[in-house]
Amino acid sequence: MDSIGEMDIFSNSQNGGTLTNVSHNSGTSSSSTSSRYENQKRRDWNTFGQYLKNHRPPLALSRCSGAHVLEFLRYLDQFGKTKVHTPICPFYGHPNPPAPCPCPLRQAWGSLDALIGRLRAAFEENGGKPEANPFGARAVRLYLREVRDLQSKARGISYEKKKRKRPPPQQIPSLQLQVPPPPPVARKWSIRCADSPRR
Repeated sequence: MDSIGEMDIFSNSQNGGTLTNVSHNSGTSSSSTSSRYENQKRRDWNTFGQYLKNHRPPLALSRCSGAHVLEFLRYLDQFGKTKVHTPICPFYGHPNPPAPCPCPLRQAWGSLDALIGRLRAAFEENGGKPEANPFGARAVRLYLREVRDLQSKARGISYEKKKRKRPPPQQIPSLQLQVPPPPPVARKWSIRCADSPRR
C-alpha cells in the first residue's frame, strides 16, 4: 500500500466490508499487556486505513489531506449516539430534554477530539512526518472547534476546559538563623530585713 504502515484489511460478510474487521500487520504481535489507549489507537488506525481502501477512488495514506480527514469524520457521524438538537427544536439548549425529538444523532465532540488525537499519534508512529500529518491540519482543528461550539449550544453543555486543582504550594522551610534568646534581665533584689524600715 504505502510506506506508512502496512495494513491488511479483511472484509466481513456480515458487515458487508465495513470498518470493523481489520488486522494490523506491523511485525509485532499485540500483547495483552498493551494499554487500552494503545489498543484503541491501533483499532482507530486500522479503521482509518479501511476507510482509505474503501474510498472511491482508493486513497493512499501518503496522499491523504486534512480534507480527507474531515470526510472521514463526517462519515463517522452516521454511527453517532449523541442527540444534537437543531435550532428549531424546542429542546435546543436543554441538557436533559423531557421528551424525545427527531433531531439527528451525531458523534460527540469529545469522542471526535480523542479520535483525532489518537490518529495523529498513530500517523507519526507509523512513519509519517509531523509536518505532513493530515490529522493536525488547521482545517481539522477548526472543524473540531466548530463541532464543539455547535454541540455546546445545542445540548446546553459547557465544554470549557476543566481547571486542574493545583496542590497547595509547599512551604520551603526558610533558613532562619537561630538567634539565642536575650539573657535574662538582672534585677536588683533588695533584701529587706524585717528590722529595716520601709522606704
